[in-house]
Amino acid sequence: MSHSSEKHTPLLLWPFKAVWDLLTWILRISGRLVAAGIGLAIAIVGTILTVLVISAPIGIPMMVFGFLLMVRGIF
Repeated sequence: MSHSSEKHTPLLLWPFKAVWDLLTWILRISGRLVAAGIGLAIAIVGTILTVLVISAPIGIPMMVFGFLLMVRGIF
């Protein structure tokens, strides 16, 4: 039995649903951009910490975490 995730919207409520869907889409896209930006910042700080050899044990995991956050933000 197939269950559709789309529910029927009454004609009078359609404009409200369209605005709500647009806001949801904008927040989803901006959330991904923010995640990618934060990931880039963490990766840059991790790279700087790795160049300073004494803090490399902290910098390498930060680089990896930042890279994974950027990948998650993009895909």
